[in-house]
Amino acid sequence: MAIEEAGCKLGLEMEMPVVRRDDGRSHPVGDRYFEALAACKRGRGEDAAFDFLAERVMGVVGPHGESSLDNGYNLLETSFAPVAGGVGGLDRLAERIGRELHDVRQALDAEGAALLNASEHPDCSLEPDWYAAVRVPRPIYRELVDYRGWLHRLGIDAKAQNGPCTSVPVTQAARALNAVLALGPASIALFANSPLESGRATGLKENRLTLWERVFRPGRFAGDYALQQLPERPFEDLGHYFRWMFGADTASRALPLTLGAGYKSVASVQLQDDPPLDRFLRSDSWPGRRIDTGEIVDLHPHGGYFEYSQFAHFLDARWRYRLTQAPPLGELLDAWSRPQGIEILYERCGVDGYIEGRAPGAVFADAQLLDEAGADIARTAVVAPSALQLGLMRNLHQAEQLWRDWGWARLREMRADAVRHALDDDVVQALARDVLEVARAGLPPDERHWLAYADYALQTRRTGADRLLALWRKHEGRSDRLARVLERREVLAL
Repeated sequence: MAIEEAGCKLGLEMEMPVVRRDDGRSHPVGDRYFEALAACKRGRGEDAAFDFLAERVMGVVGPHGESSLDNGYNLLETSFAPVAGGVGGLDRLAERIGRELHDVRQALDAEGAALLNASEHPDCSLEPDWYAAVRVPRPIYRELVDYRGWLHRLGIDAKAQNGPCTSVPVTQAARALNAVLALGPASIALFANSPLESGRATGLKENRLTLWERVFRPGRFAGDYALQQLPERPFEDLGHYFRWMFGADTASRALPLTLGAGYKSVASVQLQDDPPLDRFLRSDSWPGRRIDTGEIVDLHPHGGYFEYSQFAHFLDARWRYRLTQAPPLGELLDAWSRPQGIEILYERCGVDGYIEGRAPGAVFADAQLLDEAGADIARTAVVAPSALQLGLMRNLHQAEQLWRDWGWARLREMRADAVRHALDDDVVQALARDVLEVARAGLPPDERHWLAYADYALQTRRTGADRLLALWRKHEGRSDRLARVLERREVLAL
């Protein structure tokens, strides 16, 4: 497939912290919010069905995607259905985003709530009682917390990303993933928006991205901790990528009793002795314990478990995919052992894949940004990460050359500098300038304006984190500090 086919579909995973309108405290939404949201969509003539979990509404599903929750009732997540890329693709995505933000803001009014422009709530509890009260009751969290020992509650203060989803041909998937991962420090810096945690300045511009190291460090399996660190060398192909994810030093996540259900809500089985997925797939069968009932069952390998387990790592980008036709397990294992074997097999199986970016923090338009940068720049803030990733994918050869010129090992180390200093770091700023130049060249001239927020951040060296810190310090000592911050940082739909 030709490089220009990258970006034929565009999507977005948009996360949004919810706060009380009266005092700015973190706010868990209830059924009334989803009922009001469904009413907004039905009022436009759209289908809007409720998604339930444990007999409680978890989301609203319609033709344009799913408006639901991330890990807690205080963090909304909209997973947009893909829009057609090509000419006008970013415009179409921006229109969907604007409509969704309008609906969400209107629905939150029913609960006296609003959205806060931050990639982490600045003053929210991380304590067990709050976590227990606010966490969404997905079965997968029982495995992750109770069995694997993840300190999952450290993300319950509405740590939010703005995750662009850009389709790529399977033949380019490993190259595209390498480029987004290696050049990630630029996205981290440009869209940094979380300088505060638990009411204190952290000394970091994007504290959100310290989450994974802290979550996995006390865990049971060293492999879980390793899978949130960029490998020491780039991925050679998808076979290499999956060997890193499912190989000898890892422990398979729990697997579904029945294939085909959603990975966060399905009844699952924890394999006895915690083998790597690779080892399980090469066995005749494997005993395991059902997490919901404790029953001992035998699980038989199937190629579907390979596709199901694609979420096992927590790097700054993932290759996500769906197969039209699942290959027989024997063919899959044989292809996995050959260079480019997965690419060849998956192309034959009708794969639909995309790069999910996870580095950009959630950044939106608000009154503060409007005053400082103007409406033309502010309205591009939420689309800019998608424009940047699309530009890199459409200009993949130059993106690849850029990270090779900078050096994989050097860029791997620069991630920490981007998290701490963002654009205050001269080297990180230089990288961001190079990345924006490559991305701009990959976009058609009439869509390059969607990079305006990123350009503004680069030129002024003033990120969302810098603006939030300025507000926080301005209102130091006030009992209504959060409310004063919200006055200027409430998310707007432009």
